[in-house]
Amino acid sequence: MDQNTSTPLPCPSCSEPMYSLELRRRAVGKLAVDLCFGCCLIWFDQGESAQLAPAAVIELFREIQARRDAGRSRVSTSLSCPRCTQDLTLTHDICKSGPIQYFRCPEDGGRLTPFFQFLREKQFLRALTPAELHQVRVKIKQLQCSNCGAPIDLEHSTSCPYCGSPVAMLDADAVKDAMQMWVAQDTRERAAEAQAANWLQTISETSPPQRNDSAPRNTLDLDSIAGMAAGTDLVQACIAALGDVLTLRG
Repeated sequence: MDQNTSTPLPCPSCSEPMYSLELRRRAVGKLAVDLCFGCCLIWFDQGESAQLAPAAVIELFREIQARRDAGRSRVSTSLSCPRCTQDLTLTHDICKSGPIQYFRCPEDGGRLTPFFQFLREKQFLRALTPAELHQVRVKIKQLQCSNCGAPIDLEHSTSCPYCGSPVAMLDADAVKDAMQMWVAQDTRERAAEAQAANWLQTISETSPPQRNDSAPRNTLDLDSIAGMAAGTDLVQACIAALGDVLTLRG
């Protein structure tokens, strides 16, 4: 995806120029979103997150995966809207996958969403089971919060003391399920568009992939990622460990 040639927005956290991506919009047209890979933040102009086509969700996930080795900076406690410069407001919302939070422009100019919250909103994340959390605690004493980058002392807490985000992770099945869901939606949308453009021609509908719930879950080996995650971000470490599973659709 080519970088947008317009003047880049400054990151509300670190003030560095954000990376602009042109993505497919639901129904028709395109939209541009802005990302800071160092702070793990996405800027959506008004309504853009809900307007992302399934193909755009997949593309954004791939961009996050491709830049997973970028150094992580802690998100600033003072964030200003890159459009109107007013202070952004921490906002609690709810979606199909549960509660999420982001920073909203008071003039409804857009919202700043951490990668962690985007992955949660689009159903790529799941909470750790008690057994997994115990395993992580044994191997790792401290993590960076996947949401804001602050340190989490796992001996005393299972969530970030600064932003309240719980410790969460990706696993192979969670990613495959989410990717298959978005690929299936993208297939249906493209079929509908083709049907509207060629209404005299019969278009075969593609059924979404079915998951075999009797098969064992292909979960990540937490032992293998413990060293990678020590003192850093568990979600980013999981993304790195997944490897080729993220390239489901070519």
